[in-house]
Order: sequence, then structure tokens, then C-alpha cells
Amino acid sequence: MKIVASAPGRCGIVGNPTDMYGGSVIACSTSERAECVIEPGGHGVILRAGDQSLCVRSHDDLTPGGDNLDLARVAIRDLGVFEKGTGPFTLSTRTDIPMQAGLAGSTAMLTSIVGALLSLMDRQLSRHETAELVRGIEYRSMGVVCGFQDAYMAVFGGLNYMDFRGKDSFAQQDDMSPLSTVEPLAVDVPSTLPFVLAHTGVKHHSGTVHKSPRERWRAGEAAFVDGYAEVARLAGLGKRVLLRQDWPALAEQMNRNHAIVRDLGGSGDANEAMIAAAFDGGAVGAKLAGAGGGGTILALTLDPDRTIAALTDAGADAILRPGASPGLTVDVYQ
Repeated sequence: MKIVASAPGRCGIVGNPTDMYGGSVIACSTSERAECVIEPGGHGVILRAGDQSLCVRSHDDLTPGGDNLDLARVAIRDLGVFEKGTGPFTLSTRTDIPMQAGLAGSTAMLTSIVGALLSLMDRQLSRHETAELVRGIEYRSMGVVCGFQDAYMAVFGGLNYMDFRGKDSFAQQDDMSPLSTVEPLAVDVPSTLPFVLAHTGVKHHSGTVHKSPRERWRAGEAAFVDGYAEVARLAGLGKRVLLRQDWPALAEQMNRNHAIVRDLGGSGDANEAMIAAAFDGGAVGAKLAGAGGGGTILALTLDPDRTIAALTDAGADAILRPGASPGLTVDVYQ
């Protein structure tokens, strides 16, 4: 038997980063995916990621070691895989998503691992429960200061308007906390969206990027409280114009979103240079696709070839196209 699970990356179109503040976000999944394969049998539990491997002999081996195997270690530990008595297996991971690029690559990888392990354990969860589980592992066990957009998009995939009302207090997320509302929009818009993603080549850790703004928001600084409230409102307006396929109006919402985040210190020189290049190349809207300080920008363009050429000339490390691809998939092969 072989279990194959995969999950997509994501880009925030309008509303990010208010998934950390009880706001709303429109996001789209990417064509690139992270994959986890579990093959039961063999001798012991073997973890593999690229050229790294580990034979797990005890719970001590599940302590994070600062390498590419940590997501698997923590997922196995938190899900109680050994206690379930699943027997020996080999767990291998791979990804097409640029890591530490603001595209939720780590979350997609963790989601694929969790999906595969849940299948191995014959444990059935709803998509909402799976998203909450993934986000809880990231926040509580990995110590990542993250919102809820990444986990929900990795599990649900597609193009969605998401409402995170009541989810602004990280410490109180439990069985009594509200689940996010996920509204699919892909059925009402064209399959080919007028977006281009450009990775700056600058890697970052989203938890580090988010930490200071959240502390200032929790302290009640008016600029952050009012700014993020306006960004969440823009997501609602963005939903209306997206459904109308009014791309110039959506570009206005994206630009306003970015201006607020930039003025609050959430962008970076590499981001601003790439956004300027996008506009020089004919884009009508451009903003951060996720966390700032590097990572990836999203451009709305009706002339993609020209925009891509300008971004490439500006030194973009990679050019991607959002694909509204499916969320977490788990296949079992006998």
C-alpha cells in the first residue's frame, strides 16, 4: 500500500494579513504543490526529505532538529502516531513550491504530511477540522506566529473568500472557537485569472515578519487597528468586483491593500522594487502575496507577457501563475 497526499501553495489577493486579526481575505491556490508519500512496512519509521533522512527509534528523535524533517517529526508526535500502533513505515516529502517565499510552502507541506498520516491512522476529519489541526500544529508546536489563511487554503484550495471573524485571539483557539467561513468563488470567475506571481529570491520566515505588527496591534496602536480594519473591508469590496470580473476595480483594492501594509512596515525593498517593475511592465495592480520582507509579489495584469518580461528583467527569481488548484488530496494505492 502507498498513501500519496498533496496540498497547494497560496497567494493572498486582497485582505491579507487580516487572517491574523479576525478579518477577511480573498486568496487563490497555486499550481505548485507539496507532496507526502507514506509507504507502510519495512523496519522502523524512516523520514526522508531531499537528501536528509532519519530513522526514528524513540520519541526523542521527534524533537525538532532545525532541518527539513521537523514538520514530519512534529506532526507524528502531535498526532500520536506511535500510540495508534500503525507499525513501521517510510515517510517521504517533496515540493514544487518555493520555500520561505510567502506562498505558504511550509504550511502546504505540513498539510500534506498531516493528510497522509491521518489516512495511515484511519482517522477521518472534516476539511475545517483538518485546517484547524494544521494551523494548531504550526502555531503551538512549531512556534510560528501565523494566521489561518494558509492552513485553510492548503486544505480547501481553489479561489476563496474567507471570513476569520472571532479568530483574532490566538490563545483561545479550541473546540469552542468559531471555524472560518470559506466561500468558493472559482465557479463565478474565469479559470485563467489575470495574475502573475514574482518571487524576489529573498527568503524569510513568516512568523518573524508577523510578530512585531501583531504586538503593536494587540497594544492598540491606532494605525495598526484602523489599518487592518480597512484592509479587511477591502476584501469585502474585492469580492464584489472579482465576481463582476472588474479587474481595474480589483486592482484598486489590491493597491490600497498594499499601501496600508507598506505604510505599517510590512513590505521591504525587494518587494517594492519588484512591484515597481510590475507597474513598469503594464500591471494595473500589485501587492504582497503573503508576508513581506522579501518573498513574493502578486501582480494583476491584462498584458501578462509584457509584465513577466519586466519582472524577469528586474531579477525575479521565479515567475508563477496562480492556478486555483484543488486543496488537500489524499490517494491510497493498494
